[in-house]
Amino acid sequence: MFRQAGRISAIAALMACALASAGCSRVRGYQGYVSDSILVDSIQPGVDNRISVEKTLGRPSFGGQFDENDWYYVSRQTRAYAYAKPKPSVQTVLRVRFDAAGNVASVDKAGLDRVVNIDPKKGKTATLGKDRSLLDELFGNIGQVGSVGQSGGTTDNPN
Repeated sequence: MFRQAGRISAIAALMACALASAGCSRVRGYQGYVSDSILVDSIQPGVDNRISVEKTLGRPSFGGQFDENDWYYVSRQTRAYAYAKPKPSVQTVLRVRFDAAGNVASVDKAGLDRVVNIDPKKGKTATLGKDRSLLDELFGNIGQVGSVGQSGGTTDNPN
């Protein structure tokens, strides 16, 4: 009887460890354009135009903000453990630049080396004005609403 209880508790402990370790598994994420190196390499300046690029690579992720002659294809792979913040592991930004006639002028590729980490100052943005506590926020308007001479207040009509 004690052997069977020991086996059951060992199996339960083993299953609990397996469930706990599943929470620490690596999570991979994929975002954006699915890049195919053969198709990307087939785009050649002076040979292709907007229509052939769209037929080969599909619609771009977005067009150029300042120049309509730029198309961008963006793909990113991220990885993280359980609930940690995902970090990019692979990123590809493909820029196809067209000339005025709509022909491909250049094809540029950038990778993870262009990723910049922006870290706000301790998660708090400095603001102008009074630094109010929670109690000031909750009870700060007591006596202010409806007082004479302020908006929402009553005044005597001189008529």
